[in-house]
Amino acid sequence: QVQLVESGGGSAQSGGSLRLSCATSGFTFRDYAMNWVRQAPGMTLERIAVISSDGNQIGYADSVKGRFTISRDNDKGTLDLQMDSLKPEDTAMYYCQVIGPDGSMWDQFRRPPRDKRGWWGQGTQVTVSS
Repeated sequence: QVQLVESGGGSAQSGGSLRLSCATSGFTFRDYAMNWVRQAPGMTLERIAVISSDGNQIGYADSVKGRFTISRDNDKGTLDLQMDSLKPEDTAMYYCQVIGPDGSMWDQFRRPPRDKRGWWGQGTQVTVSS
């Protein structure tokens, strides 16, 4: 059974930092590209960071570029997101998601998810106060 479990969310002040982690099981983690997706209240899903299966290709949405860092440990089956210089507009539920077979990693990263079909975690809440 595929499982993705996010942790590390919470509250932070503007300018602060948080580190999210996603622990995975039930599939061969090293075979899949992964991404972090967030959903702010009343907003659609937004892909914010993507990493290839071997960790050599990384991409970010403009909204987080230069502030967030995605990483993975294929031996442990974990995906991380280091979030620095947080802003109130980063307030959202954050999900880790497996990039599926429906197109290349970059093609999928350019398309916002329409729903949560596929392999997703349950999400972790991040709240940033000004």
